[in-house]
Amino acid sequence: MKRRAATAWMAMIGLLAALFTATPAAAEEPPPEQWRSLWVDAFNDGIYTPDQVSTLVEEATQLNVNALIVQVARRYDCFCNRALYPRTDAAITPAPYDPLDEVIEQAHAAGIEVHAWVNVNTMWNSATPPRSPEHVFNQHGPSATGEDRWLNKKADGSELVGANAYVDPGHPEAAAYIVDGVRSIVSQYDVDGINLDYVRYPDGSSTTTHSDWGYNDVSVARFQELTGRTDVPAPEDAAWGDWRREQITNLVRKIYLAMYEINPLARLSHDGITYAYGPQTMGSWEQTRPYAEVLQDWKAWLAEGIVDTTVAMNYKRNWMDDQAQMFDEWNEVLADWQGDRHSVSGPALYLNSIEDSVDQVRDALAPTTAGNTMAGWSGYSYAVTSLDANGDASLRDSERQKLIEALTVGQDAPFAQKASVPEMTWKTQPTTGQVVGQANLITGVPLDQVRFTLEPITGSGSTQERLSDGTGWFGFANVDPGVYFVKITMPDGVVGTPLAVVRVTAGDIASADFTRLIPLP
Repeated sequence: MKRRAATAWMAMIGLLAALFTATPAAAEEPPPEQWRSLWVDAFNDGIYTPDQVSTLVEEATQLNVNALIVQVARRYDCFCNRALYPRTDAAITPAPYDPLDEVIEQAHAAGIEVHAWVNVNTMWNSATPPRSPEHVFNQHGPSATGEDRWLNKKADGSELVGANAYVDPGHPEAAAYIVDGVRSIVSQYDVDGINLDYVRYPDGSSTTTHSDWGYNDVSVARFQELTGRTDVPAPEDAAWGDWRREQITNLVRKIYLAMYEINPLARLSHDGITYAYGPQTMGSWEQTRPYAEVLQDWKAWLAEGIVDTTVAMNYKRNWMDDQAQMFDEWNEVLADWQGDRHSVSGPALYLNSIEDSVDQVRDALAPTTAGNTMAGWSGYSYAVTSLDANGDASLRDSERQKLIEALTVGQDAPFAQKASVPEMTWKTQPTTGQVVGQANLITGVPLDQVRFTLEPITGSGSTQERLSDGTGWFGFANVDPGVYFVKITMPDGVVGTPLAVVRVTAGDIASADFTRLIPLP
């Protein structure tokens, strides 16, 4: 018995010695952080059936993609069942099939993020109206009158471009509906983020130096009320341009903060315009077409931190020298302007050969002369992955396989190894907080375009100003921790408490209430 016990004891000592002296296995390196996504448009196959979703996820996995930007709201018609927007009329598998649910389930099982792509200011694009009587086009389109008419309008009075109708973001009820629609998707679905498309004024202006759009009667009246003017501003009027640009910016800010209330870790991305040349050739950001023509100030959005990711629609032909220069110019500023947010270059696969698209991937991910590197790449689109496939629909599947092989096969292939979506450290490890508020008369009437000042009492924050929107809402994003006064510049004929005190803490939202203001008789 003693001998067996001794033998067992010696065996245990040997085992422990082996454990302590064994050479440890090499730790597996975590994958690098690099955004890799595909836009999956809802005008083509991809999410219409569960089988299409399975193919999509399988091919995305082969490509080592880590995010899918899936179009779920084209023209306020939703490829989903539980959002504010009515279910689409497209020929998808009948209910209870829910395309967004299906994509989320299959993509998440494969380790791929899902970002719901929402068209913001596009109302409808067909002579046949949508079937749902609740659809915005039927409620607030050509048949609506007065303030119920949300249609964007040009300076010449035209509202439609062919069959295309647009929403005017300067109309308060329209903007509120857009925010509520996004809010409904984030609250009802396990999406990793929202991708805003068409968050700008429409194309088709008479020049590239200003926008002819924004002349909805309600929008013009709001501009006149704010400025005290009685004229209808000309398209090139600088103050009018700034006012319209701010309608888009405030809409983005409101969406960002609305999402933050529901899920602080949800990513807000948007599709950035990169028309023509960049500021290097044009002379400044303000002289570029994105800023001047479609009034989309995404540079300021990155700086303020009201978007987490700019996914630039850098749609240029690599085989044309002038467009190759445009592509490089925009890539440079995207990388240099991203700050502590993320910029992603999104080339047009359908405008290029497979070889040219691979070159554009390498160009987009190369460091700039300042040493900055973009967060990643997004291909437009999953349906049409090459110039050849764009010309011949029968080649779509085979060209997609060629793209997968070109980007992943071989040691030097750009996507040979897997990558993880870059961490949003400003959200996972927050150092700032948010402030939102509401300004109403005691009767419930919202106060539009009233000035609010955020003024620090303690802490290192700076003084900021915002105007309330047409619903009386105002917000300050990414505010340094501390205690602040929120002061209202009271409109004529209104009385009430002129300030509130809020404490801003990192990762939280502070609220300021100005909803009991009293109109003088």
